[in-house]
Amino acid sequence: MDKQGQDDNYYSFVKEHLGVVPPCFSSMKTRVVDYDSGKSITIAVPVMESYLNPEGTMQGGFIAAAFDNAFGPLCFLATGTSHTAALNIITNYHRPIFLGEELVIVARITSKGRTIIHMEAEGYNQYGKLVATSTTSYIVKQYRGE
Repeated sequence: MDKQGQDDNYYSFVKEHLGVVPPCFSSMKTRVVDYDSGKSITIAVPVMESYLNPEGTMQGGFIAAAFDNAFGPLCFLATGTSHTAALNIITNYHRPIFLGEELVIVARITSKGRTIIHMEAEGYNQYGKLVATSTTSYIVKQYRGE
């Protein structure tokens, strides 16, 4: 599939399942590679020049943001509500990833209670080498009258 087809496919998925395409997704050129209903999501993010640190590798904050672009939709799809918030995101870096490569993130739910959802993910380069790992906890916000 060509790049435009991949983008269209991603945006169709996001619009169908999430309702809107968040600016953080489109600006990072995130695309959905795979989704297992309410269990896991795989996304891919290209390493662009604007993400590079002085060493010429993807800056850690952009890697963490890429993980967040997987965790957020997975949480929404698993809970059916956008009334959630990340409590934390812990990212560990294992190797650099370079301009022109693609960061592929596989995120999954490890536990889901009534108000707290725990997720974990691994990020790989296009050669299947582990770049980073991340964990997060989200809370489902409760409002008066719910």
